[in-house]
Order: sequence, then C-alpha cells, then structure tokens
Amino acid sequence: MADKLDELRFYQMSLELWDEFWNDSETLLKDVRGREICKQLTRAVGSISANIEEGYGRGFGKEYPHFLRISRGSAREARGWFRRSKYLIDEKIINERDQKFASVIAMLSASISTLEKKKKI
Repeated sequence: MADKLDELRFYQMSLELWDEFWNDSETLLKDVRGREICKQLTRAVGSISANIEEGYGRGFGKEYPHFLRISRGSAREARGWFRRSKYLIDEKIINERDQKFASVIAMLSASISTLEKKKKI
C-alpha cells in the first residue's frame, strides 16, 4: 500500500540524509571527539524524518506544522554539527550535506507557511 508521506520531497531527502550520515558516522567514530559529534548527529538527523512522520501521522490540524517546526530545528542543528565535523569529514562531503540540509530547511519552511495560510482561510 502506497503511503502519501513517501511522496513528500523533504521527507525523502531527510531519509537520504540519514543514509548519508550512516556512512559518515564510520569516519566520526574513529576519533574520540568525532564520537561525541556522532551522538549528537544521530539524534538530530534521526529527528528530522521522525518528526515529519509523527506530525503527518497526527493529521493536518495544528500539530502537523508544529512537528514540521521541530523537524526544521533538528535539520538546523544537524547542519551545524556537520559543519563542526570539518576536522574529520572531507570538506566536499560537508558542503554536499550543507546544501541538502539547506534544501530540506527551505522546503519545511515553505510547507509550514502554506499550512498556516490554509488555516487562516
């Protein structure tokens, strides 16, 4: 059975970011400081898709935009942790992740705005 959630581009990208982080974590786990960053990234990157899922599952009332805001905050946090991992992860990878986080953040912001405008109508 198809799930409409899977059609949302920002949700798809949040899952891609999780998969990419999974690979990046191998590098981070080799360094004691990287292990601490990895713990933070595990929570932040995982929270992006988890909050989209939870909000979507609750329906399209007031709660959905709230969970999208939490997801956006987690994306911003994860973006910052990736930037701080520049001493361990290649700059090219950091830039790729940064661009993807920026896209997810922009899409979440646009969705929040759209949902809130619909509430006012």
